[in-house]
Amino acid sequence: MSAPDFTMTCDDGPVSLADYQGKILVLYFYPKDDTSGCTSQAKAFRDAFADFTAAGISILGVSKDSVASHAKFRAKHELPFRLGSDPDGAVCEAYGVWKKKSMYGREYMGIERSTFLIDKDGGIAREWRKVKVTGHAAEVLAAAKAL
Repeated sequence: MSAPDFTMTCDDGPVSLADYQGKILVLYFYPKDDTSGCTSQAKAFRDAFADFTAAGISILGVSKDSVASHAKFRAKHELPFRLGSDPDGAVCEAYGVWKKKSMYGREYMGIERSTFLIDKDGGIAREWRKVKVTGHAAEVLAAAKAL
């Protein structure tokens, strides 16, 4: 299955799927900058970044937060990878991660923590839904290296 095309803005400029043609991309969606689970997830990818880079694998995080919020989040936690801003939710919708969620009995729409491994040909090689943060970055790295 082909990965849905996208174009977003990062704190350092625009990013699109075409930028990763011929490369392996880890595209991960997370609910909100600087919340506990999202920070843990970002730090896990940060801590494994050298291993991803050595294997020729790129990482791009996506949430609906603003470019300014992403810039602060990246700086605060020294994140070496880009974060795409999807304020209108078009990319979230295209990847099917905008879902009905519930917390404390209240239902609302939000981003389901999900990761997509996109191969060099722009196909979705693997996807993880309802991601649990612990051990996830290592699992994604192993799957990406196996491509």
